[in-house]
Amino acid sequence: MYSHYIDVGRLEMICGPMFSGKSEELIRRLKRTILAGMPTIIFTPKIDNRYLENHICSHDGKQLEAVPISHIEEVLEHVTDETKVIGIDEVQFLDGEIVSVIMKLVNEGKRVICAGLDKDFKAESFGQMPELLALADDVTKLTAICMKCGRPANFTQRLIGGQPASYNDPLILIGASESYEARCRLCYKIDK
Repeated sequence: MYSHYIDVGRLEMICGPMFSGKSEELIRRLKRTILAGMPTIIFTPKIDNRYLENHICSHDGKQLEAVPISHIEEVLEHVTDETKVIGIDEVQFLDGEIVSVIMKLVNEGKRVICAGLDKDFKAESFGQMPELLALADDVTKLTAICMKCGRPANFTQRLIGGQPASYNDPLILIGASESYEARCRLCYKIDK
């Protein structure tokens, strides 16, 4: 019955605020493909230098080896015909032809799994994420726990000296718990 089966590509997106477990979920899915013997390659933006340079890492210490890249086009230099699964962490930081490169891979029959912030610290769409989410075959939107009140959190609060950052601050500031908190809608603040 399935003798004419062909690989059909798939785009899976994992999104949410900081501290929601996006990288942890990406690592979980990729470990399963590796254990199943599927040729898998993983990428991480060079700009994300919070942890190990050649790894994707979750805040709780889980990690997988990854290829650091500056531009999405570099993915094409590493993916071969044999590659079945491509993982990309912190996809919101990659620029260039991100949508066309990812969709090219999907159309070639690859399973592409991306994790990233859907909103920036201003609570606005982050980069190409809206288009990737719209094109995805599967979207997993995770929530964190508000670090002020304990409610479900969908926002990333940037802090400067313990106070909410200004709306006019630079968009990208690499950091973890020293610069960011997960916040619910009620506790999230921005001077907009």
